[in-house]
Amino acid sequence: MERGNGHGPILVIGATGKTGRHLVARLRRLGEDVRAAARSTPVRFDWFDESTWEPAVSGARAAYLVDAQDEHAAERMRAFAPFAVERGVERLVLLSARGWADSGEPELLATENALTESGGAWTILRPTWFMQGFTEDEILRAPVRTGELPLPSGDGMEPFIDAEDIAEVAAAVLTRDGHEGGVYALSGPRALSMGEAVDTIAKATGRAIRYVPVSEDEYVDGLTARGVPPGQARFVAKLFGWIRDGEDAYLSDGVQRVLGRAPRDFTDFVAAAAAAGAWDD
Repeated sequence: MERGNGHGPILVIGATGKTGRHLVARLRRLGEDVRAAARSTPVRFDWFDESTWEPAVSGARAAYLVDAQDEHAAERMRAFAPFAVERGVERLVLLSARGWADSGEPELLATENALTESGGAWTILRPTWFMQGFTEDEILRAPVRTGELPLPSGDGMEPFIDAEDIAEVAAAVLTRDGHEGGVYALSGPRALSMGEAVDTIAKATGRAIRYVPVSEDEYVDGLTARGVPPGQARFVAKLFGWIRDGEDAYLSDGVQRVLGRAPRDFTDFVAAAAAAGAWDD
């Protein structure tokens, strides 16, 4: 593998998250020096505590960025990215989302814009919905385990992507030359409806599980009854509405372009997750 220029560790912000932990493991298997950072790691990083920034970036040659995941994400990125560049971080790789670019809402791209304006070499990854949402996010996993998944996504299609594929792409762009200024949309190899996704899980687990289309208002009511704040519930419903309206159905070739292979199929992911007991009681 061709290495990036310079020396020093690769900083992974969000190292305990869905993509971050896979990326840390992959980079270490490649023999890279990795600095894993999150609020709970020995190298602590907090977007809202700037005293944690210097120890995280000091001496690092590249950084993988998962943003603050709230309404302050762009503002925090606008402060952090030039801070890192000024201290010698040569490559900044941001985990974004394909839906932000497709939304027609410029404010959803504010964090990307903050990165590109930092003055450093950057790469942006825009994945679709993670397959791991069905195994790790209680918003999907919990209803699947109860046997009924109500969602406002209608018969819309989504080309789910494996977080392992995202991590492998991230490792490549962090350690190989030629990806500066690249924006890679990442999807799985085929689009499925939520009904098809649930049927795949049902067959793999041998359990009776069904998908139930509901309206956005019904879904928001269900989430708020489970304790989700109304604003967050409405935003999540909106995302599923994009699926319903067919905005997410198309395929992207980012995995193929970076790795030279097809992304993992949902059926293979589900088979492995079921074998590992992902939906067991």
